[in-house]
Amino acid sequence: MRKILVTGALGQIGSELVPALRERHGAEQVVASDLRGAPGGVEGPVEHLDCTDPQELHELLQRHDIGVIYHLAALLSAVAVEKPQEAWNVNTGGTFLVLEAARLYGCAVFQPSSIGAFGPTTPRENTPQDTIQRPTSMYGVTKVTGELLCDYYALRFGVDTRGLRLPGIISHVAPPGGGTTDYAVDIFYQAIRHRRYSCFLRGDTRLDMMYMPDAINAIIQIMAAPPANLKHRNAFNVTAMNFTPEELAAEIRKHIPDFEIDYEIDPVRQAIADSWPRSVDDSAARAEWGWIPSYDLGTMTRDMLDKLRLKLKPAN
Repeated sequence: MRKILVTGALGQIGSELVPALRERHGAEQVVASDLRGAPGGVEGPVEHLDCTDPQELHELLQRHDIGVIYHLAALLSAVAVEKPQEAWNVNTGGTFLVLEAARLYGCAVFQPSSIGAFGPTTPRENTPQDTIQRPTSMYGVTKVTGELLCDYYALRFGVDTRGLRLPGIISHVAPPGGGTTDYAVDIFYQAIRHRRYSCFLRGDTRLDMMYMPDAINAIIQIMAAPPANLKHRNAFNVTAMNFTPEELAAEIRKHIPDFEIDYEIDPVRQAIADSWPRSVDDSAARAEWGWIPSYDLGTMTRDMLDKLRLKLKPAN
């Protein structure tokens, strides 16, 4: 049986996707790779991998007989603003090299996209699956390019490419990593530790979000879907919940009544958020491969607080 490779395995999604895949397929069948050092105490193969180095990538695919690549290695939105050249090199160049390697070695590829692939001229309410995409951030430009590259390799070379346009992802495992929606993770840490949070987005900034367990299930579901069912194949809109910082703070107050929120607006991240959809239409994902989320704002908030209280509890 050919193995599975996860690039960017130490990132927010990879930190939880790798254990989920190993639980389903066996620890030795899933190779975790990252540009950073290997984490301690991890069962199963772990490799250093620079996805912009084709020789290193090809050698790893051959040595482990890889059949499926979950390509997660990327710079996130706020980081890409500060490092546009590096973002292009990693997000676009790395994706191109992964797709080319997949063509040569017969691999299927999962490539995550984002609501950042949309721009200010996209309809912002109930954003359609197929619509204009003119992003104004480097992150968005790289995500649109990745979507098009995946479509091209599927149509031209028959590479089994699949992907999701993920909204903001909320997780209790990995810390915030430089995304525009990271406030929705950090706010829980600060609520538990300090009962106060200073948000870098306006209180009325409405965006789609998803709890990590739903994101992991969506990724696994789309890769398991019968190819004949997939009209779009790449870049499916998916969402699970929709809220503003004020609404999230109000939900947290149901559990921590004295929690307070104030605002120190980051103009860079605010501008990025203002260019993204306020809500997306994920009916194509629901129709073509049965997407249904399990968590809403209330159940996510309760679970995040429960998990983080255990995580942040001082050792005796």
